[in-house]
Amino acid sequence: MDILQVCVVAHLQGSSHFKLLPAAIPYWPCIREWHGLSLSWRIWTWSISLPLEVTDFLWPRWGLENTERLLDLLHTDRFVSRPLLVHAFSIGCYTFSQMLVHVSQNPEKYEAFPGRIKGHVYDSAVVGSVEKMAKGLGITVFPHCEKLVTKASLLYFSAFKRQTVDHFNRGIEVFKSTPVRAPVLFFFCENDPLSDHLAVEEVLDLWRKRGMDVTGKSWEDSTHAGHLRRHPQEYQLVLDNFLYSLKLSALQSRM
Repeated sequence: MDILQVCVVAHLQGSSHFKLLPAAIPYWPCIREWHGLSLSWRIWTWSISLPLEVTDFLWPRWGLENTERLLDLLHTDRFVSRPLLVHAFSIGCYTFSQMLVHVSQNPEKYEAFPGRIKGHVYDSAVVGSVEKMAKGLGITVFPHCEKLVTKASLLYFSAFKRQTVDHFNRGIEVFKSTPVRAPVLFFFCENDPLSDHLAVEEVLDLWRKRGMDVTGKSWEDSTHAGHLRRHPQEYQLVLDNFLYSLKLSALQSRM
């Protein structure tokens, strides 16, 4: 039985449908498509890719609907017995927290889900203040009208606080108190316009104090959700070591 990787990637354009892809550990079809890189690994598995739109982040209820569909898919007969490996990028990290919101709201239905996750990787998690997120949206999504987008985003978040900011805060709190106790790897950088690296480090310290196996790889200068392209050798080495520490090949051999 193959390990199933859940890849949560943010796209500005593209299909909102799930994709089931044959992969070499585990999500690289997503990465090759996203970064144009060719990578190969020695452990073969399957990958479910959940492409996201910015609107899933700006209107969290839509994101909640998508993540509930994904959770239900993972609990179908085809996948319910498979161990999972999560790799989330950018706002995909927040989207995974929405999956955990569903788990917290429906503990009986999704009771086994946290234990099925054998490892989770977060690349450029969007963590920090609303002001930083608004400014980051302007820089990364609409760089030619950054100031206008930043002001418009702050007005939007203020006008729809209950539908946006309150959801963000709830997702972040559930993420911090995650029921997933599997080893975790974080990739982040100090100059990320969408993520506060100090806030990320606080999450890592919190999880270490809870006894979780936490690995963090940071750079002073890198690109939001672009660490693999900026630092390919370091990225691959850290990720390779993390994946092998999970002993996924041994897990597969017992199935």
